[in-house]
Amino acid sequence: MASKPGFLTDWPWKPLGSFKWVILTPWIAHSTYSFITKDQNERDIGYFLIFPYMMLRMLHDQAWITLSRHRTSKGKSRILDKGIEFEQVDRESNWDDQILLNGLLFYIGYMLVPEGSHLPIWKTDGVIITTLLHAGPVEFLYYWLHRALHHHFLYSRYHSHHHSSIVTEPITSVIHPFAEHIAYFVLFAIPLYTTVITRTASIASFAGYLAYIDFMNNMGHCNFEFIPTTLFSFFPFLKFLIYTPSFHSLHHTQFRTNYSLFMPIYDYVYGTMDKSSDKTYEMSLKREEGSVDVVHLTHLTTPESIYYLRLGFSSLASTPQSSKWYLYLLWPLTLWTSLMTWFYGKTFVLERNNFKMLNLQSWVIPRFHVQYFFKWQREALNKLIEEAILEAELRGVKGDKLNKLGEIYIKSYPQLKIKIVDGSSLVVAIVLNNIPKETTQVLLSGKLTKISYAIVSALCERGTKVTTMYKDDYDNLQSKLCSESKKNLVFPGSYTAKIWLVGDQINEAEQKKAPKGTLFIPFTQFPPKKLRKDCFYHTTPSMLAPSSLVNVHSCENWLPRRVMSAWRIAGILHALEKWDVNECGDAMFSIEKIWQASIHHGFRPLKINPLIKI
Repeated sequence: MASKPGFLTDWPWKPLGSFKWVILTPWIAHSTYSFITKDQNERDIGYFLIFPYMMLRMLHDQAWITLSRHRTSKGKSRILDKGIEFEQVDRESNWDDQILLNGLLFYIGYMLVPEGSHLPIWKTDGVIITTLLHAGPVEFLYYWLHRALHHHFLYSRYHSHHHSSIVTEPITSVIHPFAEHIAYFVLFAIPLYTTVITRTASIASFAGYLAYIDFMNNMGHCNFEFIPTTLFSFFPFLKFLIYTPSFHSLHHTQFRTNYSLFMPIYDYVYGTMDKSSDKTYEMSLKREEGSVDVVHLTHLTTPESIYYLRLGFSSLASTPQSSKWYLYLLWPLTLWTSLMTWFYGKTFVLERNNFKMLNLQSWVIPRFHVQYFFKWQREALNKLIEEAILEAELRGVKGDKLNKLGEIYIKSYPQLKIKIVDGSSLVVAIVLNNIPKETTQVLLSGKLTKISYAIVSALCERGTKVTTMYKDDYDNLQSKLCSESKKNLVFPGSYTAKIWLVGDQINEAEQKKAPKGTLFIPFTQFPPKKLRKDCFYHTTPSMLAPSSLVNVHSCENWLPRRVMSAWRIAGILHALEKWDVNECGDAMFSIEKIWQASIHHGFRPLKINPLIKI
């Protein structure tokens, strides 16, 4: 929002929220009905294609979002080395409003301008006229409109909303108040309307002009440089006709330079070109990926989780993962991506963060959680993990974090310099600190792991009774406990405990045995299904990240904003404290030591619901 919002700041369909696209329904229905029912000679393909083309433009924008986030997370040719936060993602979540406005105005224009109907596919003279009118009047008028928008009166009421984003993403290009977009549409309509009334318009000239605007807008705000120097070496005059991402990035950092739309010629003519434009361009192209201190190695969870990745839909990635009805409509795409990741795919960089001089990255193994349970997938999974470890070693990563079984790779490659941390000790520490101190008994359910063994051992040592649901679990735990602690392990026992520690494979029948008001505390990466409305569910082991951890603008699976899983935090702590040890396989780091380190470095435990009665 602008610092002093002016007239027509908000979009008129803002109250409709996610249902704003319904305003196009009458035209979509009419154009489709007309196209189906009319004879071939009477059909207006241009009218019919308005909505599909708007959808294609959204797909184009999404492709730029994915590309930009992937490139900037790797760091190569990145222009600004700063991060973005949730506030910017929220502010830019309405990026499709501009496309909706265009669709609405094109439908209205079709009704009011008879010359705009039954356009041919191609007309060369119309393409030439569109090109000349853009390079002339549109670029010239935009330059002066842009300078006017930087006058303090208009800037504070309108244009400051756009400039709230110092570090830009492709969709930042269309984040403006409604009134500004009306002014921009009037400018861009000059070539379109001129070709219509001169009978030189065509579907190609309309679609091509919009594609050019979208491409240049996205390119100018992508925050990575990719225009090769050879282009300007062979064609020096192009520097007046084509701007670069770094050229426009300077406008967002300097504010009073580089006002041009897509053609820098007017900044040269009127002396507003930033003097550091060439240097910034060259330095951005030369920027390498840079060193990485900690790698968080993770994987996909469910087929729908691809949309919640930082490289997916930005609005979904900024919220905890949950089931959305409209994602079911994308099942063909979901199925296709699932099959592609099932048989193909290579580990890729998901995001980067910075914390206390550490460069952090998250890498994704393109496999779903369910695939880890198939024996025939193990070889492929092990190979992907092994390749990721070796790549991290090659890049000089100082710390690595694996979800499980890292011991295999240590034994296979004893010369590894990086340390593999599975985060078990911090998981145990968080779970133990999530249990209220006055608790006298807990119940353990779910698959036993080294984490559950450590939790039970710690609880029994401090005198807390631990009840197991099954005899096999009781016998296995008894074999791990010292004689003094065994007396606090109970079987058979009642289900009266109000604290349930739950792991993988807890089922509905087991949950139903819990008394009303029970607090379920998971000790695994996957939370239990929330089947009981009369009970409480804690998050999976996690902590609130300190504000000094930057570039956090996506949620980690189902965790709330700025909450990080213990598995992710552990690798960071090992790197900060320079603990030169592996934590994987049967090995577990000091629980108390890593807990104190997490608090010391600003991570905070999540508060338990105060309504819970123990």
